[in-house]
Amino acid sequence: MTEKILFVDDEINILAGFKRQLRKEFAMETALGPEEGLRVLKERGPFAVVVSDLRMPVMDGIAFLGKVRKLYPNTVRMVLSGHADLQTAIKAVNEGNIFRFLTKPCHPETLSKVLTTGIKQFRLVNAEKELLEKTLKGSIKVMTELLSLANPEAFGRSSRIKRQVTQVARFMGITGFWRLETAAMLSQVGFVILPQETLDKLYRGEELKGEEQQVFDMHPVITADLLRNIPRLEEVARIIEYQEKHFDGTGKPKDGVKGEEIPLGSRILKAVLDLDMLNAAGTSKKEALAQMKTREGWYDPAVLRAIEMALGVQQSYEVISVRVRELKGGMILGEDVTTEQGKLLIAKGQEVSQPLVERLKNVAEIARVKEPIRVIVPVEPQEVAASNVDSLAA
Repeated sequence: MTEKILFVDDEINILAGFKRQLRKEFAMETALGPEEGLRVLKERGPFAVVVSDLRMPVMDGIAFLGKVRKLYPNTVRMVLSGHADLQTAIKAVNEGNIFRFLTKPCHPETLSKVLTTGIKQFRLVNAEKELLEKTLKGSIKVMTELLSLANPEAFGRSSRIKRQVTQVARFMGITGFWRLETAAMLSQVGFVILPQETLDKLYRGEELKGEEQQVFDMHPVITADLLRNIPRLEEVARIIEYQEKHFDGTGKPKDGVKGEEIPLGSRILKAVLDLDMLNAAGTSKKEALAQMKTREGWYDPAVLRAIEMALGVQQSYEVISVRVRELKGGMILGEDVTTEQGKLLIAKGQEVSQPLVERLKNVAEIARVKEPIRVIVPVEPQEVAASNVDSLAA
């Protein structure tokens, strides 16, 4: 077995005994006490199984395994103690989520069987996690690819939104924001229900009326309902569901949620979506932000400040023209990609990815793609003074 096992005890003789008994069967290491155990986990992990004594100085086994559970949730945790009673066992199971509770002395054959079972449990947990992650990534990829085929302009907008949302989230100190990035990429999926005429009005900045507005109001809810069928995307679905909600509680959906009750991701997405829509209609970013500030109650003030600062970053670009075969990941389309007959294939503003390149190559075999294509190659940004928002006038 290649998976490693860590034994933690405050008695060196007991640890030496474990090595003698089990080293031929398992890849194992030992740690003298809980503090060394945490250090070994950090420096030599991952470990499939951690077996800990219960009564140790500085930190008892329950507290130690509780930390292990928090830091390494997939590691299987066990107690092997010479001081066991019912209440202690119950506490260990509840606080450390213990897989097995064993008492000393433990026969080597029994211990070997329990460790083997623990490794199997570790493999099962990781296999399920890997399957779930692959399913999740695959589902997101399918939805974004379908959007790119059904509505290239909406997909291009999603790419722009994702980049801007990421900048704002980083400025606000948000960590682990994959859910927000995913929500940004999928925020336009509901646009597939909108007629082209309605979409054209939106992108020209014209007001929607009557049934057109009703259909537009439905698109975040439709997307959210789709995403709730995919495991681990429940929070993403909620962010999208409230992406048109105003900070003062007005907007959609019509419920009692307002202020900081609205998911932070939704508050960021709402402001960035509106900024992008105004900018797409011909308003400069600086003017768009000024206009948004006049919409009393629409936006979280902290988010608006973050947008002003985050997008007030001087970004250097190199604009070049390339052919389809020369496109590379990381480039940003500086113009719409069309066929020579004028059919839109991919909207400007989208970041080039390998699937996008392959799709264009496939299209080029059937219809002639208008070349060369103007692309923007971003250079590492340099921060400017917080008060400088001149670069918003893009």
